[in-house]
Amino acid sequence: MNLIHALRLDRAHSTSPVISLVGAGGKTTALFQLARQLAEQKKGSPVVVTATTHLGAWQTSLADQHIIGTDLGVLKNLPSTGVTLITGEIENSRTTPISQTTLFWLREISKDQHIPLLIEADGSRQKSIKAPAEHEPPIPEFTDLVIVVAGLSTLGKPLNDEHVHRPEIFSQLSGLQIDQPITAEAITRVLAHPQGGQKNIPPTARRVALLNQADTPELQSIGGGMARGLLAHFDAVLVGSLQQSKLQTFEQCAGIILAAGKSSRYGSPKQLLDWKGKPFVRQVAETALQARLWPVVVVTGSHAAEIESTLSGLPVSIVNNADYQQGQSTSVRAGIRSLPQGAGSAIFLLADQPQIPVEIIRALTESHTRGMHPIIAPLVLGERRANPVLFDRAAFPDLLQLTGDVGGRAIFDRHRVEYIPWHDDILLFDVDKPEDYQRLKDME
Repeated sequence: MNLIHALRLDRAHSTSPVISLVGAGGKTTALFQLARQLAEQKKGSPVVVTATTHLGAWQTSLADQHIIGTDLGVLKNLPSTGVTLITGEIENSRTTPISQTTLFWLREISKDQHIPLLIEADGSRQKSIKAPAEHEPPIPEFTDLVIVVAGLSTLGKPLNDEHVHRPEIFSQLSGLQIDQPITAEAITRVLAHPQGGQKNIPPTARRVALLNQADTPELQSIGGGMARGLLAHFDAVLVGSLQQSKLQTFEQCAGIILAAGKSSRYGSPKQLLDWKGKPFVRQVAETALQARLWPVVVVTGSHAAEIESTLSGLPVSIVNNADYQQGQSTSVRAGIRSLPQGAGSAIFLLADQPQIPVEIIRALTESHTRGMHPIIAPLVLGERRANPVLFDRAAFPDLLQLTGDVGGRAIFDRHRVEYIPWHDDILLFDVDKPEDYQRLKDME
C-alpha cells in the first residue's frame, strides 16, 4: 500500500490539501514520495513542496525544479507540471526557511490553482526520533493534515545524541534516563505528549502518526502494538517502511450490533436468549470489545429497555432506532450516523449470532490495515459469503442511502469486495426458529 492510499488522499475531496510533516526518521522521504504520488494522481499536474525549517542543499535534487522563493513575482508563474521545491536562500550547505509572507503567498496560490502544498515543518538533523524544542515545530495554522514521523530503527539503542535529536527533552517527556535503551513505550509517550508529537498541531487538522523504518516483521509487529495506544491521540497510525513501500494503516474500527428486530419468526426476542450463561446481545457486545472494536454501538428497537438492561456495565453506546419496523436498513443507517467522525471502518454484527469468534473479527480488521478495501467479508469453505462484514468509511455514504428491509450486502455490487477464506461454517449459522436455538445450544 503506497503512502497516498494509506493516508486516504486518493479518496480526498480537496484538490489542494495543505500537508505538514514533522518529527524524524523519514520526514523528507515521506515528503517527496507523497509529492510524487500526488503528481501522478493528478496526471502530471503541479505539486508544491516547501519548508518552514532548514533542508540539506542536496535534498533540492529530489524535486523536478527548485525555486528560491524570495521573489514573489516568480511565484505567480509556477511550473505547470511536476514537483516544485520552494525554499529560502542556500547558506552553509542548507536551505533557509521561507518567510511567512512567502508561505501565505504559496497558500493562496495553491488554493487558487488547486495545487497540493506540502511543507516540511520540522528539523531533526538526520536522526530517527526527536523531541521538539520550545520554538518547534513551526506548523502553519492553515494545515489540513499533519504527519508526525518517528523511526523505529532506534528501538533498543541508547537515548543519546547519536540516535536522538534533543535527547534531554525526549528524556523529560518519555521518563527514560539518558543512555537507557529506547523502548516502544517511550516513543509512544513522546508522540502522545502535548509537548511532543501533539505540539502545535492546529485543532482543525487531521493528525496521523507515521511509524517508519519498520523494516522487519518484528518491528512491524511492535509498531502495530504501538498503534493501538496512539489511536487515542491520532486519527490514524501508519506502520511500515517507506524504503520498502510497505505500509499498514491503523484506524478506529467500530462495532455496530444490530439488535432492533422484533424476532417475529422466533416468537420472542432472540437478543435475550441465553448463550453460555449470557444473553445473546451481551455475548456479541463482549466479543466486539474483546476484539478491540471501538466504539461498540448497539442499535435497539423492539424490547429496547430489556435489551439495554442486559448490557449494564459494558462500555458500549446505545442507539435507539424508532423506525426499526421499517426494516434493517434503518438500523444500519442509525448505527453509521452514531459513529465519531474519525472512525475508519465499521463491522456489523448480528445479535442472533453469539457464536461468532473473536478471531474472525480480528482477521477482518487486520486485512483492512493492509489494504483498506471498501468491503471485507468472510468466504466460508470457498463458496458462501458470511457475517460479520467490515465496511470502510468510503462505503458509508452508500450505506446511508439504504431503504427497506435490506442490510449492507445491498451495496456489494458498488464496491470492490475483498474476501477472507474461512473454514468454519459456524459463521453461516443464525437463529430464526426454536429448533435453530436448540442446534446452537448443542454446539456449546
